[in-house]
Amino acid sequence: MTRQQMKAMAKAQLGNQIFGNTWLIAVGVITIQTAISYFVNAIPVAGQVASLLVMGPIAYGVASMFLKQTRTGEKMDIGDIFNGFKDDFSNTFLIGLMTMIFTILWSLLFIIPGIIKSYSYSMAVYIKVDYPDYDWKQCIDESQRMMQGHKWELFVLDLSFIGWLFVGACCCGVGTLWVNAYMAAAHSQFYENLRRTEIMNNVENVDPQFNAYAFDDRQN
Repeated sequence: MTRQQMKAMAKAQLGNQIFGNTWLIAVGVITIQTAISYFVNAIPVAGQVASLLVMGPIAYGVASMFLKQTRTGEKMDIGDIFNGFKDDFSNTFLIGLMTMIFTILWSLLFIIPGIIKSYSYSMAVYIKVDYPDYDWKQCIDESQRMMQGHKWELFVLDLSFIGWLFVGACCCGVGTLWVNAYMAAAHSQFYENLRRTEIMNNVENVDPQFNAYAFDDRQN
């Protein structure tokens, strides 16, 4: 699937009306995620600790919501953003913490290695959704394997939103919430496309227990 097709699928996932229910729920999810990050970081010292505790579980919750919508077309339940605190909190927390630490360590060498590694780790929360029994290290390792040869594709996908982010910023910054929801849907499409492509190509080193539709089954 091309970048243009993934973005088209993301738009279709959210609907044609940017003020429709699906869009507004998605924007609400991004708003909650942004607000939590802003407010905890605004608190000196304690806020930094709180940020480390919540960023992984919240990222997991957002990923699970968008991935479910990508696969089933069902409307999101905003309350699901907190699933990361209920579903194996220790590992959703450690995914967020360890990806941040690893990225910082790589960035000490130079900024570019840090950016590259951040893309290597970018699928870890989606993998945790599909593999609930995986620990944080297995999720990060699988993300690195999965993103081999695909980091540039995701980077270019992100770059394609720069114009929209600029337009959103011109609307007192509020418009960026819609753009971030669009990006989250596109990232979900990217992961789903990558997984299905691997399965269709029968890649030998993909975990044989993986089932692209297992997420749907667990929701029923």
